[in-house]
Amino acid sequence: MTAGKIRFAEGDGTFILKFIGDVRLTLCTTLDGFIDEMFRNESVADIIIDLTETEGIDSTSLGLLARLSRQAGQQYRLTPTIWSTNQDITRILETMGFRQVFNIVEEAGECQYQYADLPFRECTEQSAREKVEDAHTWLCNLNDKNREMFGPLLREMKKDKAG
Repeated sequence: MTAGKIRFAEGDGTFILKFIGDVRLTLCTTLDGFIDEMFRNESVADIIIDLTETEGIDSTSLGLLARLSRQAGQQYRLTPTIWSTNQDITRILETMGFRQVFNIVEEAGECQYQYADLPFRECTEQSAREKVEDAHTWLCNLNDKNREMFGPLLREMKKDKAG
């Protein structure tokens, strides 16, 4: 698998995130920082997540996307769109309950804006733990199946943090 990276494009209030390769925990601080910056922008009209070149995606990255969607709904009253042409990736999205919080389009859309790489932000061990916990909490909030799957992980993380 290709090492993961995230690119972005923006224009006319449309923000597009393009995940390329194997998107994992090492990119969580980069993704989380971009999400925070994007939600400081008052003129967000649409959010698109392009997964057409995604080879793999971990649960932490999915949890951050769940957060992005919920926050977009609350702050802008919009439902982000995911472009996914890989059946395996689409199956993961459906298993996690993403159809509840995203418009999933199983074909590639067209980006009319210039992509740039998201600047990589180093992920410390402490930061990674916080992002993993936060991301999995967002996943658990999507449905009972996710709560069943990730609840034990969250309980262990909270137990480790307390003790």
